[in-house]
Amino acid sequence: MTNAGWETLSNQAIGAAGVVYFLALLVHLAEWASLRQPRVARTGVESQAAGDVLVEVETGGGEPSQRTEFLGRLGVLLTVVAVAGHFVALLGRGMAADPNRVPWGNMYEFTVSGTFVVALMYLVLLRRYSLQWMAPIVLGFVTATLMVAVIWLHDEVAPLTEALNSYWLVIHVVSAVIATGAFTIGGILSIVYLVKLRTGEATSGPMARIPSLAVLDRTAYRIHAFAFPVWTFAVLITGPIWAHEAWSRYWNWDPKEVWAFITWVVYAAYLHARATAGWKGRNAAVLACVGLATLWFNFIGINYFSTSSQHSYAGGEPDARPVAVAPAVPGDLPSGG
Repeated sequence: MTNAGWETLSNQAIGAAGVVYFLALLVHLAEWASLRQPRVARTGVESQAAGDVLVEVETGGGEPSQRTEFLGRLGVLLTVVAVAGHFVALLGRGMAADPNRVPWGNMYEFTVSGTFVVALMYLVLLRRYSLQWMAPIVLGFVTATLMVAVIWLHDEVAPLTEALNSYWLVIHVVSAVIATGAFTIGGILSIVYLVKLRTGEATSGPMARIPSLAVLDRTAYRIHAFAFPVWTFAVLITGPIWAHEAWSRYWNWDPKEVWAFITWVVYAAYLHARATAGWKGRNAAVLACVGLATLWFNFIGINYFSTSSQHSYAGGEPDARPVAVAPAVPGDLPSGG
């Protein structure tokens, strides 16, 4: 297959993945809507005498429950299909370049890669932490972000700059993107915790499907505890090593580096406060949301608002200097084209 053919395949695959993500979102919304219906088995209504009044007793279960379960399974299946198409899009993007490369050369490619990891992380953690209730939130986020990438960030395939042709690119960015995906899932859990804390526990309807506050708090902590050492590996180990290899300096006080370190400090404070001061519940959730804000500002804000960052590649000509770097999240490298 030619390079143009691979690029066409990538564009078609990301479009198809976006459509399937949207269909999965609609299915999960229908699943939630079905939870509003009374769960009464039409063939299981019993009658009993209560004085002179005949009372109908609801036995529960029944057809609505089966429909809800079917919609849930269908939504997960569609999400799996969408993630597979998403992977094909990334593969085609890398194969379309000459020479072949990893699909991390510009803002469009990093955004597509980041949303892929968020969706994949959701599927990986789905059964372990019973996260199916998060489907509408995760799928809504992924679908909206892909739309932004395709409409406003799309760029033609181009070779990586010489500075980016390093095995440290793979090691550094893979670890950063994994941590970013996990932090995003954990941040969503913390946001939902704060919303539920304000609205109160629901005993019926779709909101009743969201786990208890204690479960939300515990799950968010476990996911953050997994992501933090991975982020540390990306920010404080692989990044400085690559920077030293490229610039002969471990640290350059680049805005992207500084904000990535700020993100590390916030999450370190979150885990330290939970372990030593017993911070749980609202205070921990607020701190996790602050960490999520710094994480995504590092991803988006620096690229668009900083005029001095050597990691910014949103528009303009690519920086010809070596770009290696310590604190990375998807989107921390200059454009390869």
